Amino acid sequence: MKILCIHQNFPGQYKHLAPALAARGDEVMALTPKVDKVGVWNGVRLIPYKVQGQSTKGMHPWLQDFETKLIRGTSCLRAALQLKKQGYEPDVILAHHGWGESLFLKDVWPDAKLGLYCELYHQTDETFTRFDPEFFPKQPVADTQRIRMKNLNNRLHEEVMDAGISPTRFQAETFPSHWQDRLTVSHDGIDTDQVIPNPQARLEVTDGRILSRDDEVITFINRNLEPYRGYHIFMRSLPALLAARPKAHVVLLGGDEVSYGAKAPDGKTWKQIYIDEVRPQISDADWARVHFLGRVPYPRFLSMLQVSRVHVYLTYPFVLSWSLLEAMSAECAIVASSTAPVKEVIKDGETGLLVDFFDKDTLTKTVVDLLENGTQRRALGAAARAFVQENYDLKQICLPRQLAWVDALAETAGRRPQD
Repeated sequence: MKILCIHQNFPGQYKHLAPALAARGDEVMALTPKVDKVGVWNGVRLIPYKVQGQSTKGMHPWLQDFETKLIRGTSCLRAALQLKKQGYEPDVILAHHGWGESLFLKDVWPDAKLGLYCELYHQTDETFTRFDPEFFPKQPVADTQRIRMKNLNNRLHEEVMDAGISPTRFQAETFPSHWQDRLTVSHDGIDTDQVIPNPQARLEVTDGRILSRDDEVITFINRNLEPYRGYHIFMRSLPALLAARPKAHVVLLGGDEVSYGAKAPDGKTWKQIYIDEVRPQISDADWARVHFLGRVPYPRFLSMLQVSRVHVYLTYPFVLSWSLLEAMSAECAIVASSTAPVKEVIKDGETGLLVDFFDKDTLTKTVVDLLENGTQRRALGAAARAFVQENYDLKQICLPRQLAWVDALAETAGRRPQD
């Protein structure tokens, strides 16, 4: 079977699936702007394309998001036409359509079966748009319309999608009902053979200090430190947390940019805004126990989880982070927000402890109590790892499901573009 993968940051969610398809004998190709030249990665042939075009100055703000996707879609279209001219005809196309790249691929290969990675359908419900009162939209009606326009890309893809796959039930259920019969829920998978507890783990933090399992380490991870992932709530818990645990070290991992939501005002970063807010409440000696590591290589990320005594995970009702499941696989004792995506994997008192997203005082107390209770920490960590092994293990659970989904996709009747 000839399979074409489309992802602006390949391999992305196809990190395991694409090589597995190649290993079983399928001819797998990836079309991506991430590489500069033709190459091979884990059996997958990499074909580069360049994004050509710029956003229009003065464009209506509600259309800016779609125009960026249109630019990617037309750029990918040109590359696809070139491949077709060379005689390439895929049987199956696998695409993360979130950046618009796959908008026109069915026009090039109408008989190919298109399977989409359905990460999120943007919601206008107040549960989503007004979840955090600190960041209510200034013009709620206009914000609702902006979000509806943001789904143009989703809607156009629905017309040509033969099947979709979504990593969690929460994410799948954000999509409209008329998508549901074509959606399969299957996570990308956690390599529980690699993400393991390690009593000998060591983590170097600021000033060359080395932390180990003998230290009291509280960890917090975002791709980028921002409100969508509860960074502001966690930071506001620090003054009381550091005061209550004079030997604890707090380690934060994440960049200074924005992955989700609005940019910080006045050219600042969310990271610095909340450092500035809480720093006057924290002595220099206590602040020396707070370590910002930025973005780190994967082995160091694993070491961070493996030395963690309590791991904190907070999120709006949004896409579930891989890092939470990886923390569970590493046997971390977890304190997490009681929000819909989290409750899909954290059962309060069984695989972790849940707190109200906004309640920094209860967050602090729960972390402190868990630090005091080694028996509970060990039980929660062991149960968390067992849950991930039973439900999200890459090799035994998720990858076989994904391969079966691709095979079923190849057998569908297929949908052609409609005028």
